Amino acid sequence: MIQISQLKLPVSHTREQLLHKIEKALHARSSDISEWRILKKSIDARDKSQLLFVYTIGVSMSSKKSERQILIRGGKNHVSAYSAPQYHFPEGGSRELSAPPIVIGSGPAGLFCAWELAMHGYRPVLLERGQSASERRLTVEHFWETGELDLNSNVQFGEGGAGTFSDGKLNTVVKDKFGRNHEVLRIFVQAGAPENILYDSKPHLGTDLLVHIVETLRNQIISKGGEVHFQTNVTDLLTRADALTDEIHVTGVRTASGREFYSDNVVLAIGHSARDTFEMLSGKQLLMESKPFAVGVRVEHLQSMINRDQYGPDAPDFLGAAPYKLTGSSESGRGVYSFCMCPGGYVVNASSEPGKLAVNGMSYHARDSRNANSAIVVSVTPDDFRAYHQDGKPEVLNGMFFQRSLESLAFREGQSRIPVQRFEDFRKNRVGGIGAVEPCSKGGFRCANIRNILPDYLTESLEQGMLGFDRKIPGFAGDDALLSGVESRTSSPIRIVRDETLQSTIRGLYPCGEGAGYAGGITSAAMDGLKVAEKISSIYKAF
Repeated sequence: MIQISQLKLPVSHTREQLLHKIEKALHARSSDISEWRILKKSIDARDKSQLLFVYTIGVSMSSKKSERQILIRGGKNHVSAYSAPQYHFPEGGSRELSAPPIVIGSGPAGLFCAWELAMHGYRPVLLERGQSASERRLTVEHFWETGELDLNSNVQFGEGGAGTFSDGKLNTVVKDKFGRNHEVLRIFVQAGAPENILYDSKPHLGTDLLVHIVETLRNQIISKGGEVHFQTNVTDLLTRADALTDEIHVTGVRTASGREFYSDNVVLAIGHSARDTFEMLSGKQLLMESKPFAVGVRVEHLQSMINRDQYGPDAPDFLGAAPYKLTGSSESGRGVYSFCMCPGGYVVNASSEPGKLAVNGMSYHARDSRNANSAIVVSVTPDDFRAYHQDGKPEVLNGMFFQRSLESLAFREGQSRIPVQRFEDFRKNRVGGIGAVEPCSKGGFRCANIRNILPDYLTESLEQGMLGFDRKIPGFAGDDALLSGVESRTSSPIRIVRDETLQSTIRGLYPCGEGAGYAGGITSAAMDGLKVAEKISSIYKAF
């Protein structure tokens, strides 16, 4: 196949104009082309008076001879040979399984790990503390309406993980030389996702589509002999000591109901908010490390303002809600950046513990709310967590206690509702009202003072970051920009150490995904799930 890169056309172009551009780049006629498809599509908005789509196109010619001739002369025209990264699941190993692998957690890491294992005959047992996606959606909507929190099925826990109630962004910066990224997208498409996610530079699904997609994946796991158990909270690991090597081996898990599941292979894909599980694990002979992450606020702007800045005043409606990505640093040297930007989205109450409040961002597939929102967060390190250490607890949990402290203050400041504050009021350290940007939120909100939630070094960095971003997007630090707190769960505060076999210091236990500290988002977590499934398959025979 031939690849044509940097092929640019006005955003209002037709399919015929795109085909003509392909023919011109190849110096070929349409009859010489047997097949073509879009490999990548992005938007070039540097010149607001002429918005362009930028394509990478894959083309197969009618004859190998003409393909070779085009490649010989094509270097100057961004034409080159193309070979798509091929994903290969390893052939089964030689060891016999005593029982199917257990996968704890049905977020992207656990779900994709279990799906790949099921497709290759390993009959995994998937354990999820929350509800199925459809039931969970009703439970979460009830929480947003009433404030009644289900501790095991909420925005953080349940089928699909925290990503189900998000924008469903599928872009990742993880290198993909093994084809895992494309495999994840392919699996999504065969489960009902739109095909454009295979080539859009910033693919997304939306909460409304994700609910149905994850249910399809679960049914496919069951159809291949796997098991899925909802409302099954793992509360303990079962282990044994090897008398010859002194190694500790996993033998299964115990759940809150007292039921035990047995296996010598357990995938730990618990998500970044499974704090009770982190506490349980900290009492085991399991090597864990404290890791940096970031905390801050959600900021809302009118989506129309973001559209004008990103695409210009005359952008066609079919481009939809514009995204943005911002990075900077404070005077103290701390990184300040946007995270999980949700065009046309909602700020959601994402709490999972009583008396604590955390926010996140969510969009539906249409991205059609009146506001854009994004987390604006500041990097924090284990040195910042030290002051939150609790006597008798391992230091590795300090970051978790830091998060809990901020969330307790947010709950109190908002009187159990999302605390919101205009940026002008934030700068003047006062409680104000609502201005031109009215909240688009899931869950109740209350005007409050976010400076009462965050330490001074964070509020100073946030203010400096917002003012710096205003030079990139005029109006970003406008008086009526609306802040919501607290964004505390950007990633896991803990990394569960694993070796080159992807096992932890407890043998047979595979830390996986975002909660274990090896991913950051839906796609990278799903890719890590594939990676762990591959490792298990390389060692063990399927049934």
